[in-house]
Amino acid sequence: MNAPTQSHDHIVKSYDDELKRLTGELQRMGRLALDQLDAAIDAVMARDSHVAMKIVHNDATIDALEHEISHDVVRLLALRQPMARDLRDILAALRIAADIERIGDYAANVAKRSLILNQSAPVQLASALPRLARIAQGLVEDVLVAYRESDADKALEAWARDEELDEQYTGLFRELLTYMMEDPRNITPCTHLLFMAKNLERIGDHATNIAESVYFLVHGAQITQTRRKGDATTVLPLDDPR
Repeated sequence: MNAPTQSHDHIVKSYDDELKRLTGELQRMGRLALDQLDAAIDAVMARDSHVAMKIVHNDATIDALEHEISHDVVRLLALRQPMARDLRDILAALRIAADIERIGDYAANVAKRSLILNQSAPVQLASALPRLARIAQGLVEDVLVAYRESDADKALEAWARDEELDEQYTGLFRELLTYMMEDPRNITPCTHLLFMAKNLERIGDHATNIAESVYFLVHGAQITQTRRKGDATTVLPLDDPR
């Protein structure tokens, strides 16, 4: 009578161990993406093209991890045929891996733009990028903790905070457009800064995607609230409702 029970317990433990390993790999992947973002902002502010190139090349490591996690998810689905919460665990891992991979891509994009920006004279408004990056980093860090701890409330709080990042992005968007209109020589560097700022705003969007995955993982239901958006750039600066 004990043999089937022991076999079942072994299978359950083996499955739990695989899920823990998957969660650990996602946390490692998220840390790499955050390190990439931090280094990218440092490279922008220091106008360090050598570091920027390293960041671009290092993006392949995050891509490889995402591919490995996707492979593990497919294997778990095939071998374990999970149901209910177990299935949500695996699907959440797949979605979160894809979002972290995109966060890494956006960090690399910031580094790529800095290579071009370094060919122009320094732009004063570049100093606003670290503020955007700190907010984006905070969101990503919080949703990764929420995922590790299966904390839907923490995920929901971070999800709502993305509005702050949108508002900061809109403010910088306005400033950069004004700067370009004041002096046409600012157009090229400010355009690159606009793209960098948009990359940071998009990192926040992927953080909210992770938050939604965590919420669904815990509750088995989607967030029913409507997220407020602080990005008003779709109507700036020349749209006139009159």
